[in-house]
Amino acid sequence: MRNLPQLAHNSTFSLRTVRVMAPRTRNPGSDWLASCASDPVQVHRTWATDGLALIRAERRWVAVEADLMRSVHALQHIAPDRLGPLLVRPGEDLAWWLAPPYAEALLAGIPGLRVRPEGQPLRCPPAERYIDGLGWLEKPDGAGRLTDPAELGAAFDVRAACSRLPAAAFG
Repeated sequence: MRNLPQLAHNSTFSLRTVRVMAPRTRNPGSDWLASCASDPVQVHRTWATDGLALIRAERRWVAVEADLMRSVHALQHIAPDRLGPLLVRPGEDLAWWLAPPYAEALLAGIPGLRVRPEGQPLRCPPAERYIDGLGWLEKPDGAGRLTDPAELGAAFDVRAACSRLPAAAFG
């Protein structure tokens, strides 16, 4: 601290150029997302410049694409402890549920759900921000919790839901 006044008198240095920056706080959900990528450091660098990171999480999760409005409706039918991250792009009415890799077998044939091919990257913002119209409606929690594919399928499969209703429900 004693050297600061001396430095301030230096013609090439000004105290106005000194900035004290708080350490950047990390978000556990963002850290988990980055850890799913082959280069987590590059993911954080991309986010630091307000970019979307391309994440391929082939062995950790799959992205299940769906209509945004149907996804919002489905949220109400999935138990909170069975709910994982939900990435949304409202401008295009799209949503992507993060589910376990075995989800494709359980979700095949359910209208409105499409499991993205293995290895296809998902453009992801950090958990705490929206970037370029993409954001997390249900944020990653940092623990790796994923959406239960059986619950997701049941929430989307209207035919199956109707078949479980008692006849009295139809009047």
